[in-house]
Amino acid sequence: MHLITSRDNPHVKLWRRLAQETTAYRKAEQFWLEGDHLCMAALERGVRPSQVVMTESFQVEQGQHWMGLTDQVFVLPDALFASLSGLESPARMGFVVAWMAETQIVAEMPTVVLDRLQDAGNVGAILRCASAFGYRQVLAIKGTAALWSPKVLRAGMGAHCGLKLVESVSPSDVAALQVPVLSTSSHEGPFLHEMLRRGDFPSPCAWVFGHEGQGVSEDLLAMAQHSVRIAQPGGEESLNVATAAAICLHASATVAL
Repeated sequence: MHLITSRDNPHVKLWRRLAQETTAYRKAEQFWLEGDHLCMAALERGVRPSQVVMTESFQVEQGQHWMGLTDQVFVLPDALFASLSGLESPARMGFVVAWMAETQIVAEMPTVVLDRLQDAGNVGAILRCASAFGYRQVLAIKGTAALWSPKVLRAGMGAHCGLKLVESVSPSDVAALQVPVLSTSSHEGPFLHEMLRRGDFPSPCAWVFGHEGQGVSEDLLAMAQHSVRIAQPGGEESLNVATAAAICLHASATVAL
């Protein structure tokens, strides 16, 4: 166990970048998980940290439960740990986990395609839905929020660890998929519930979810076998993209059962 007290320690500087900068993980080939709940979720999915970082108070209270995961265990004064955290209410422990960019796409795998989604909360929520409903591959079109950024990791709550995540893909990569492509629309195409009722819902498939304001790009819409609508009898103009994704992916899961 190593005690660090200086803000200028090289480890502290790196952890601060990983915790606060959106794309620092790409250069460092490591990502930061903060908080015992998120770290435990990662452990349950088979992830092992390269480093464990905790505050002095947390080490006294719960440190023994986190020993043995790695020989790189660091203890910081509580105030120093808070200075590197990217959270409004800093947690008291975190993991540093090795990361490598995924580049290979499995053409026949059920897939979620994120088309330039900007909001980290939406992206993380969709990753959780993908994991929950059996979509193990997620392709992020260039312009989508960084999938392993701290905010997306927090919103995903461990889902990352069970998914194949490929960033910076192009529409041509989506065109190479060997499963039917579906997209969502607020104004055209068959209704999701009607497709389910008729029994003509493709499974497996790839779902495309588009930019919060602009929707799915024309290139990807042209690839879609169907542009599917979700019935909204209450009269709202549109749904939040993460909410729409949850509905569509759950429907797909029921077809596959």
